[in-house]
Amino acid sequence: MAKKEDLILLGLSESKAAETLKNAKLTETIGTIIASAKQAGEINKPRGNLLYQLATKLKPQVAPSAPLVVKYIMNDGIKTEPQLSAAIEYLLSNTVKGIEVSAFEKSCGVGVVVTIDDIEDAVTKVIGEHREKIVAERYSFPVGKLLGELRALLPWADGAVTKKEVDLRFLELLGPKTAEDLAPKKKEKKAEAPKAAKDTAKTNGTSSSSDNKKKEAASTVEADFSEGAETMDELLRTRAHFHKVGENFKTDGYVTTPKTAELLKAHVAAVGGKVVTRFPPEPNGVLHIGHAKAININFGYAKAMGGVCNLRFDDTNPEKEEEKFFTAIEDIVNWLGYNPARVTHSSDNFEQLYLWAVKLIEKGHAFVCHQKVEEMRGFEVQLSPWRERPIEENLQLFEDMKHGKFDEGEATLRLKLTLEEGKVDPVAYRIKYVPHHRTGDKWCIYPTYDYTHCLCDSIENITHSLCTKEFQSRRSSYYWLCNALDIYCPVQWEYGRLNVNYTVVSKRKILKLITTKTVNDWDDPRLFTLTALRRRGIPSEAINRFVAKLGLTMSQMVIDPHVLDATVRDYLNVHAPRTMAVLDGLKLTIENFAELNLPSTADVPDFPSDPSDPRKHSVSVDKEIFIEKTDYKPDDSDKSFRRLTPKQSVGLKHIGLVLRFVKEIKDAEGHVTEVVVKAEKLTEGEKPKAFIHWVAKPVSAEVRLYDRLFKSKNPEDAQAVPGGFLSDINTDSLTVLYNALIDRSIAASKEYDRFQFERIGFFCVDKDSSDAKLVFNRTVMLKDGGAAGGK
Repeated sequence: MAKKEDLILLGLSESKAAETLKNAKLTETIGTIIASAKQAGEINKPRGNLLYQLATKLKPQVAPSAPLVVKYIMNDGIKTEPQLSAAIEYLLSNTVKGIEVSAFEKSCGVGVVVTIDDIEDAVTKVIGEHREKIVAERYSFPVGKLLGELRALLPWADGAVTKKEVDLRFLELLGPKTAEDLAPKKKEKKAEAPKAAKDTAKTNGTSSSSDNKKKEAASTVEADFSEGAETMDELLRTRAHFHKVGENFKTDGYVTTPKTAELLKAHVAAVGGKVVTRFPPEPNGVLHIGHAKAININFGYAKAMGGVCNLRFDDTNPEKEEEKFFTAIEDIVNWLGYNPARVTHSSDNFEQLYLWAVKLIEKGHAFVCHQKVEEMRGFEVQLSPWRERPIEENLQLFEDMKHGKFDEGEATLRLKLTLEEGKVDPVAYRIKYVPHHRTGDKWCIYPTYDYTHCLCDSIENITHSLCTKEFQSRRSSYYWLCNALDIYCPVQWEYGRLNVNYTVVSKRKILKLITTKTVNDWDDPRLFTLTALRRRGIPSEAINRFVAKLGLTMSQMVIDPHVLDATVRDYLNVHAPRTMAVLDGLKLTIENFAELNLPSTADVPDFPSDPSDPRKHSVSVDKEIFIEKTDYKPDDSDKSFRRLTPKQSVGLKHIGLVLRFVKEIKDAEGHVTEVVVKAEKLTEGEKPKAFIHWVAKPVSAEVRLYDRLFKSKNPEDAQAVPGGFLSDINTDSLTVLYNALIDRSIAASKEYDRFQFERIGFFCVDKDSSDAKLVFNRTVMLKDGGAAGGK
């Protein structure tokens, strides 16, 4: 363990040394390196700096080779930071193959002397190639570009000397900086992304500090999508810096064994050098918005890299699995645009998983335990009194478990290891006397997810095991299991989970909403399951784009629903044809209609915002039309109101008519049931303040308007919602309009057809539609809230 004086010997300041001593692991590494260095000679400042950098950059996989690097630092074979980085990269690349000293020396430039003349000549060459642009841009020219080119020409040159020479040449070429050079440069304004409220998206800290510190570290993420991309392909090609196939040993925390080289060679041959990923859902419910991120990352990365992705059902819990969930999950994966290379099941491997469990017992890595579940839970539990029972006894007891000689909960098979989170001896097998949907009554012992998923990854030769951040604490057990069995070990990579405010996604809670008839089913459009979002009318392309724009963050994200709505609205604005519909109609009669000599129909563009798009539809034109009740006011007292009143005219969209009030007709209760108007053709003279949508000879339809299902941002927060999530239901989350009026041109629409109802919002045909009557779901409102919110 290094002491403060050792750190100062390496060139660290007093404060830096004190800070470093707080890191026990780093301090231990530095102590080992210093002890090795002192045997080789005197530690001067340049050597000390390199020794410290070595300690900070050293990965566990190459730690045994650290003395080799120390030797070359101390004999001045390695004198620069680029040489040190190259040396570590060589060790990392060859940790499995073995190290050859001559190749090591060549890889990091040992013996290569870069003189001042060499640096001056290289700088002359590079600046000469860019001279014209440098003169034009002066000190705004990106010097980093030049330094990058110089590093390529002279990889072992001293970076500080090279930078000093470049600065000198700039001064000779351009002269001293002028006031204009020193003035701050104006940044180009980026195109505005959809704005979010300050609490729209929160990123929760993921360090190992306390929950309070995590909350303090949580920061608001503005919805500018700066870390994302427009497509998953772009995102995963440019932001996913994962290992190359077969280079598993280069990743942090990966554990190598004497068999690693042989196993990786066989693995690379089996996958043909291509990426293989998997999406492994449990078939005990339907997928939600968070799964959309998992699907896109797993399938998207494989696609971007020219590889394949499997859909693997983790069907290890027969109590909760149903056939309908298998079908629904595969359907959603296909809907998002992905086709699995193979559809597999964890249960395909039950026999192999059992044989491996026996092998772990034989190696002394697993034991049969009789502790109850409550005795095993928590982080300060006592070790099982059966942990050290003889191997032969464990083998017999595990066999007895398999043959049904114990009751449920009477025995489990546990692994002898401690997880990063402190959990001791996780369960690998438990007893369940429940028939399995695929294996029937063959098994009464079932493997746990922690035991199963890494071993199934190995069996399927998965190159990149991509999972959410909560599995980071299980990464060591993932590697431990594969290595304990001497089988191929994939690499686990984690990414941040995606959650949404004002909803619940827990399968148990959604089932509670269904059983209490709060929602109709898993696809109720108020939920954030993917089947519900599809039914509401959200296109798969918009969901994929939304996930891509969020980026490949490692932090958990909590997003407000309107952030998703903004992406959906942008997509539908381009892809959903416009039509006119009236949700709450008021009849208008044009008393001079016959005098106008209008045609009986008019052509209306499907995409009026794109003049180059020729698509259009025909609408009826008639003496009787219907407008929204909110587009008429019987008095003129509201000076901000811009539509039809007794003294104010209004225009009709698409047919160039201006309507003027004549009289209103009321029923016995005094309600306005009809307004008689006089029409005139629009001229270049005085134009009305507003143009409204309308329908003639319409078809009746049912329209369902959805709002947030919960009133609170986090309905699962016991402090904010002490009565539980069911007490937080928004009773106005669904409004049904049974007599909306739609244009006849869309009367034959089918399920999932989407439209923009002009001035109202985007709508989608629901599965409850029939030949007698269409049913529409509101997908998302217009940006300004639609006609109801306008003036």
